[in-house]
Amino acid sequence: MITTLLGGLSPRQFLEEYWQKKPLLVRQAVPGFTGLLEHEALFDLACDPDVESRYIRHDSVEWTVEHGPQRRSRLRGKRTPWTVLVQGLNLWLPAGDELLHRFDFIPQARLDDLMVSYAVDGGGVGPHFDNYDVFLLQGCGQRRWQIADQEDRSLVEGAPLRILKNFQPAHDWVLEPGDMLYLPPHWAHNGIAIGECTTYSIGFRSPTASELGAEFLGWMQDRLTLEGIYQDPDLQLHENSAEISPLMVDRIAAMLEHIRWSREDVADFVGHYLTEPKPQIFFEPPEPPLSRKRFDQAVRAKGYRLNARTLLLWSETGFYLNGEKLHEPGEAPGELKVLAHARQLEAGDYPAALLQALYDWYCDGFGAPRD
Repeated sequence: MITTLLGGLSPRQFLEEYWQKKPLLVRQAVPGFTGLLEHEALFDLACDPDVESRYIRHDSVEWTVEHGPQRRSRLRGKRTPWTVLVQGLNLWLPAGDELLHRFDFIPQARLDDLMVSYAVDGGGVGPHFDNYDVFLLQGCGQRRWQIADQEDRSLVEGAPLRILKNFQPAHDWVLEPGDMLYLPPHWAHNGIAIGECTTYSIGFRSPTASELGAEFLGWMQDRLTLEGIYQDPDLQLHENSAEISPLMVDRIAAMLEHIRWSREDVADFVGHYLTEPKPQIFFEPPEPPLSRKRFDQAVRAKGYRLNARTLLLWSETGFYLNGEKLHEPGEAPGELKVLAHARQLEAGDYPAALLQALYDWYCDGFGAPRD
């Protein structure tokens, strides 16, 4: 599959020549691919209050954006171009999770989600640019893609979307079912449906420095210990009692200079941060759960699979599961690395401590024996 997915390039070649450098158009990246679900099933998801969706309509004058849940009647009209976007398809459809993880040649710490867009003829979201990498895989129908590496990123004022004011396309392609276009960050692009069509977008996480800084400082706040209290035994009489004196500022600055963090702190933060589930994600424990004995038998006979919502990553500081650091079974780090990478374990005998951990996760809804 990798051979066709990247147009004959190996993952290493793709990373060296294209990743965050230049676009790549692959004809028949997934041969025979026409999408993962029928339009009506997609509309059902768009109308579900638990699913994140957007409805975007435009005419010759303005753009309109409506956040979900959508109304079914809205998804019938065809006189004015519109599109509906459904985020996190990988969380609701096993085939969506499977498709997302075909891109595991990029570290899972960078993978975000699988989005699907359905559009009627002429539908799209307008010329824009993203701050992240994206693979655009054509499902059913055709979509015309215009792209440009332009420096002018000025936006249309007052628009509900980040629409480029002066889009000047340099390349123009029509994608057929199974074709795929990779775009690095900041490449301007405009996708226009030719008839009804669907496009599956594999997006990647690209937090800004400001976001990382704010999250890290919040994480540090819970772990910060500074000793002492503010003291001023040599306090002098102020002519104006409302003044915050330079000496007070100096003393507080000296206290704050004791705030320190290490590379290990950063690595620990990254593990927690990158595996923290999004706010709208919830886990459903099994009702009723298998007994521990039956669970062990099922894992030995069929293996174990992580829930599509579960994030399990590891680094030099240990293993992280759904925003928490694991005190992993000491005798089974190899199996945990396999589980984190493949997101499943094959049938077999596993150490008792690992089976206990897997059972605890099963009871929390984080994973389950394979079918």
